[in-house]
Amino acid sequence: MINNNRAFITGAAGFIGSNLAKRLLETGQNVAVVGLDNMNDYYDIRIKEARLAELEKFPNFTFIKGNLADKALIFTLFEEYVPDVVVNLAAQAGVRYSIANPDAYIESNMLGFYNVLEACRHSYDGGAPGVQHLVYASSSSVYGTNKKVPYSTEDKVDNPVSLYAATKKSNELMAHAYAKLYNIPCTGLRFFTVYGPAGRPDMAYFGFTNKLLKGETIRIFNYGNCKRDFTYIDDIVEGVVRVMQKPPEKKTGEDGLPIPPYAVYNIGNNQPENLLDFVRILQEELVRAGVLPANYDFEAHKELVPMQPGDVPVTYADTAPLERDFGFKPSTDLRTGLRKFSEWYKAFYME
Repeated sequence: MINNNRAFITGAAGFIGSNLAKRLLETGQNVAVVGLDNMNDYYDIRIKEARLAELEKFPNFTFIKGNLADKALIFTLFEEYVPDVVVNLAAQAGVRYSIANPDAYIESNMLGFYNVLEACRHSYDGGAPGVQHLVYASSSSVYGTNKKVPYSTEDKVDNPVSLYAATKKSNELMAHAYAKLYNIPCTGLRFFTVYGPAGRPDMAYFGFTNKLLKGETIRIFNYGNCKRDFTYIDDIVEGVVRVMQKPPEKKTGEDGLPIPPYAVYNIGNNQPENLLDFVRILQEELVRAGVLPANYDFEAHKELVPMQPGDVPVTYADTAPLERDFGFKPSTDLRTGLRKFSEWYKAFYME
């Protein structure tokens, strides 16, 4: 476990960030967590506020509302809190949103990540021990239209199909350069469709639930022939915690220069689910939780439509390297995960 450490988490009011912070605060010994989030209104701010309220119960949690693109702020926070481990999860998320709002992605995902890298670099100034490990969020979207499945981190990923994917691939390239130049241990994590209680409302399962509740029709893309590697939030957090504890080793090459202490892993369920099966299980669990009535007519609220621009038909993670290096493989089945989401949804919105 992460013990006797100061962790700096960006995107701390976000879905993954808040769950990670909570896990560290609950299970770590003598762990201090500093969380940064700009609390933007990309989705229902009440969910972010509820996540934050959970974290603020812990005396060793410090929250700063601020923007990752504010370089002076990031440097000030590093100087004040001197983090041992940095987990960069703040990003403008979403593939479709990047088509309509590209500026948000350049500011947060590119400039913001650059500021984190620079702060990590200068954390070693004056012979200070500096940041021991930078872990950052990449995305399964970097695989673009790759035909080979499962997706492996060895695959070439030079053909992004959205600006969001391009920014995430850029993060990996930037991290590699900083690992090489400044010997900063960096690990990128390509997340595959993360879901669960208090998740992001822009994700399909959440949007489907909102629409079904209002009696609206849900649109299932690619006529239901999409497959997604749905990964439950607790599995993601477990993977991140394990990765945090084991930075890539610092080594010197034959040329006397550092071999970049750099790694990239997939975190996915290694078991892609058909979107139609996913919707069926979601519907059953929403009825079970009392979100929808038992006699709900699902067929009347379902429409099969073509693919959306920027989307891919299949996401499927090769998680063998994660298993090999950390002894971990996500294991939560879809029904268990969707049951927990449905119960949370009922409690959060309907009680």
